[in-house]
Amino acid sequence: MKHNCSILLEANSQVTHTIHLDAVGGVAGDMFVAAMLDARPDLCARVLADAAAVLPASAGQPELVEAASGALRARRFGLAAPQVHHHAPADGHGHRHDGDAGSFRDMVARIRAASLHAGTAEHAIAILTHLAEAEAVLHGVPVSDVHFHEIADWDSLLDVVAAGSIAAALAGARWTASPLPRGGGLVKTRHGLLPVPAPATAAILRGFAWRDDGVSGERVTPTGAAILRHLVDPAAPAVASGRLEAVGTGAGTRVLPGIPNVLRALVFDAAEAARPDHISVLSFEIDDMTGEEVAMAADRLRAVDGVVDLSIGQRLGKKGRAMQSFRLLVRPDAAQAVADRCFAETSTIGLRLREERRLVLPRRLSRTACEGQDVSVKSVRRPGGIATAKAESDDLAGDTLAARRRLKQRAEDGSV
Repeated sequence: MKHNCSILLEANSQVTHTIHLDAVGGVAGDMFVAAMLDARPDLCARVLADAAAVLPASAGQPELVEAASGALRARRFGLAAPQVHHHAPADGHGHRHDGDAGSFRDMVARIRAASLHAGTAEHAIAILTHLAEAEAVLHGVPVSDVHFHEIADWDSLLDVVAAGSIAAALAGARWTASPLPRGGGLVKTRHGLLPVPAPATAAILRGFAWRDDGVSGERVTPTGAAILRHLVDPAAPAVASGRLEAVGTGAGTRVLPGIPNVLRALVFDAAEAARPDHISVLSFEIDDMTGEEVAMAADRLRAVDGVVDLSIGQRLGKKGRAMQSFRLLVRPDAAQAVADRCFAETSTIGLRLREERRLVLPRRLSRTACEGQDVSVKSVRRPGGIATAKAESDDLAGDTLAARRRLKQRAEDGSV
């Protein structure tokens, strides 16, 4: 008998890779795209096609070429002939002015009208919106009326769309970044000389960590800043661990004194990266509550906010008394509140509290519609690339034994 089962994945529920952006020389849109395509050449056809789809014929074609910065081999991304030169992110703005992509409204319309791979338009517009919102505040105009004086030429639109294509293709990735080089001095813009980091860049990157390596000039461009804001959570720890799958290097055009002007992308396989974590453990024993009272107390405690898991074991205490041993795994920030509930829900007059380190494998939660029943499935990728999955038993409680066995088999063989 054929079973019609479909899976609806929860958004952002699976971390497939951790990608760390190492801002050695700086961050610009073209540097990001070049670094990622160097690390993931399998994405080149998709990204170049998406980038070309938003450009007029007169603007040229996107290209990824071999380059070098300092002693490092790298890649450089930009527009090929007939354009005169590429975006120069670190030395002011080496932009052409033989035509531009227009206002925020114009650029969004062009992106939406283009034939792009799934997800590219949404990510590209989100990146562009970060830029527009910063510019709108700086110039006191509505977002829809923003005209990108500093980035509104075709190779900047190219960078935004290419970055959006990469973000869509790697939708399950977790992104981190090193502290960003602050640079210094002044940058020449259409508004005159402005301090570095440029006002739009500084506005977009509030909350990010910066460093001063003594090298002046514009080191992070507004487009690079918007990409970082879209992909990286500055509040999350920049912990990138696991099996290193690939390294990509994207070059800027400026020559920096003493260091290569590159952005590196380090791609880690999340299947190998059990994330470090801390958990509080509460434990105590009960020898004067009935089985029914213990079960009710356990149900109530499992429902308390902050309780990750609760288990009960059988032990023998003094005078051979049978005892129920409670063990609760609790978020550290909720430990005191959960302890108070333990005193309220059970007869214990003392408990033990400790904090433990643990390693947690990334997991994916999905919903499977099978034979008219909505079933939750939890799956993980284990070291070595082995994937395992299991249907939640509560969702199978009303099903027949045969159907439960079928779902279990489908979970184990990876078909759900």
